[in-house]
Amino acid sequence: MSEDARLLLEQAIRAFLDEVPALKPLKLVVGVDLRGRGDVQQFRIVLPDIEVTKDIGVDARIRIDIRRDFFNAMVENGARVADWREAFTYGQAKATGVDQYLKLILNVVERQEERSRTRRARR
Repeated sequence: MSEDARLLLEQAIRAFLDEVPALKPLKLVVGVDLRGRGDVQQFRIVLPDIEVTKDIGVDARIRIDIRRDFFNAMVENGARVADWREAFTYGQAKATGVDQYLKLILNVVERQEERSRTRRARR
């Protein structure tokens, strides 16, 4: 079961970074808590190499908390950056940690979305 989660996490991260390439060189440790029925699976993700390990991640600068079933559904349906933004906006996913990192990621994502909108308008 945790091997599935590792692969899904890696797939989700790669898709996210492909959409927002400016974040690819960011050196960061992220902790992810996948809450299921009665248990919590904790993972540690090291960027930019995308190393996913089943670990508490005490050195994580950012911690993401999300329900396991919601996460699985999002990744299997090919979640895009807009889907992740909506999940964080409506509380299905929560991010905590160092405020500067959270603001940086939000700023980079907003600029990438603006570039994408501008590119579509020109076509």
